[in-house]
Amino acid sequence: MIGAVTGLVAEARIAARLVALVDAGGGGAAGAAIAAQRLVGRGASGLISFGLAGGLDPALMPGTILIPPLVLLDGVAWQAHPKMTAALGGPTPGAIYGGGEVVAGVMAKAALHARTGAVAVDLESAAVAQVAARHELPFAVLRVICDPAGRDLPPAALVALDAAGQIGAWRVAMSILGRPSQVPALIALGRDAALARRALVTRVQAIGRL
Repeated sequence: MIGAVTGLVAEARIAARLVALVDAGGGGAAGAAIAAQRLVGRGASGLISFGLAGGLDPALMPGTILIPPLVLLDGVAWQAHPKMTAALGGPTPGAIYGGGEVVAGVMAKAALHARTGAVAVDLESAAVAQVAARHELPFAVLRVICDPAGRDLPPAALVALDAAGQIGAWRVAMSILGRPSQVPALIALGRDAALARRALVTRVQAIGRL
């Protein structure tokens, strides 16, 4: 059985259409590692890092599907399993960077792209790759661009998630009260996130059950 690690509960609902085992790690590297380890304990024979990603390559727009052959972190590279990658419809060009924290600003995204060559970034893929390597299991990545390289993430997006991978409405509300000027950016992010989720659903429907 293949297991999928997501950051958000909303992503986990989509991933459940693809694989039998799903665990939401709460939108962070540490949580993703714990989620991946839980999936191994439940008998997963391979792991997929699944969900949204931030764009580093300016050419990648919201809704772009990524099935990268490589995951990067701090000078280390993990190769996704070729057969699993092909089963997802990949590979797509470029690597994904599995950072430990959100890369929120346009300048920070550009700097990471220039330094690593990665085309996108997320919080879970490196953690999933590390757990897979430790247990000698194959892994792959299925991600979709949500926030593009040319857009800053609004402050509310950085505090919205709780440890269970749910969006806390009160956290968002408090952030908006403190900085109401971010509302247009939040609306744009919500629109792009909805587009990204639709793209994931479409890809999962095309793949079928693994």
